[in-house]
Amino acid sequence: MSELHFPWIECSILVPLLGVLWLQWRGNGERALRDTVVVCVVTLLLTIGELVDFTMIGAFEAHDHWAFLRWIFPPDVFVIDELSAFQLPLAALIFMVIVLSTLRTKAPRFSLELALISESLVLATFSCRASWALIVLLIASTIPPLLELRRRKRCTRIYCLHMGLFAGLLVVGYGWLTMVDPSSSAVLIPGAFLTAAGLLRSGIFPLHLWMTDLFEKATFGTAILHTTPLVGAYAVMRLVLPIAPSWALQSIAVLSLFTAVYAGAMALVQSDARRMFCFLLLSQSSLILVGLELVTPIGLTGALCLWLSVAMSLTGFGITLRCIEARISRISLNEFHGLYPQMPMLAGFFLLTGLASIGFPATVGFVGMELLIEGAVEVYPLVGTMVVIATAFCGVAVLLAYFRVFTGCENRTVISMRARPAERFAILLLTLLLLGGGLYPQPGIASRYHAAKELTRLRSNASIEDAPAEPAAHGHALAAANISE
Repeated sequence: MSELHFPWIECSILVPLLGVLWLQWRGNGERALRDTVVVCVVTLLLTIGELVDFTMIGAFEAHDHWAFLRWIFPPDVFVIDELSAFQLPLAALIFMVIVLSTLRTKAPRFSLELALISESLVLATFSCRASWALIVLLIASTIPPLLELRRRKRCTRIYCLHMGLFAGLLVVGYGWLTMVDPSSSAVLIPGAFLTAAGLLRSGIFPLHLWMTDLFEKATFGTAILHTTPLVGAYAVMRLVLPIAPSWALQSIAVLSLFTAVYAGAMALVQSDARRMFCFLLLSQSSLILVGLELVTPIGLTGALCLWLSVAMSLTGFGITLRCIEARISRISLNEFHGLYPQMPMLAGFFLLTGLASIGFPATVGFVGMELLIEGAVEVYPLVGTMVVIATAFCGVAVLLAYFRVFTGCENRTVISMRARPAERFAILLLTLLLLGGGLYPQPGIASRYHAAKELTRLRSNASIEDAPAEPAAHGHALAAANISE
């Protein structure tokens, strides 16, 4: 396996943890927010350096050169490959802009230490290739939101029930899997457990109640950080696809497609902006799972591109809603607020990021959505039609929310409602990436297409050796070929 020229992976995981120790040593002073921003910026730079180094190597996968945690973990536990290379800087960017856009008055409610711990866990999850370590990290990543809910003295029953079930399914499924022959039919039952765990973490219907509950009770920043990196899709790709039979893959695609349409329709009728955002996220993230089940390079390229665009655009959309909430409290969509004259810049960001999430032309999501629809229509014409319907629902929901929040009679306030410089910088950075990726998409598309072709090639090679008689087993062999235990 190729080696990076610097331990980027382990440094990017450890820096947020060192930041937590620094904040604990300094106490909850006035500089805590600024120190956290510095830690997040350093982590983002490390992940960007990791991506650049990996791109220069030109290999499909690589690991750190000076793995100073080798005495704890085997050298191949933390690995970067073409699937995770872009997810790492994207996750670091999401955490950086969320922390950067946090108002100083809201810092006591939004735990900076838990945010840094979550960042370290998410980066470790996206870098992990060993299944047992990945399961531990997936379970550990559910703890920071739980601690915040308890700190806010909110009911944790629904969240604990779902995340406890998620952890149980992962442990039982993987434990069972290690005791059976992976090539036999006995793998079906543990595969079903892991499939259910992946669907639950992704919020697929009817296992989505924990997401609406989290957005309702946790701080908006924590809810965004726990959902927009789309860790559930990564868990499905790493744990389910290697062993899932054809009926499981088809079940995931059908349930994901139904969730996309259902969540898009639900976003239309919500009276609370947070719940509308939650269903919008559920609908768009479900489309990614639909795309991952396609066997063509175009469809798979569309899913990988959509993964990046949805995470960026909905993070920007969530930050815009969070900035408005910080000024007028929870946003009701039952009335017109008339906020455009007082916050025109936020109105523009709201519309741009919301439309970018559904693949509006000239944004980064446009090409990904087009590739996904084209790939789906080639394989299953009905699936392509349903993808278009789900996207149309989400687009109408965004426009309805815009008219409710920014149009109507103006209620002029005494204090300034305009975005602060840190908020403007965070949203502007995401906006530039969304527009830049849309106007010049070739590098990103070429990288995702190369990853999709490599996946297809490995799938074909492995299927000849392992399961030549069953076309659906291509996906299993492909994922198995890319996962080292």
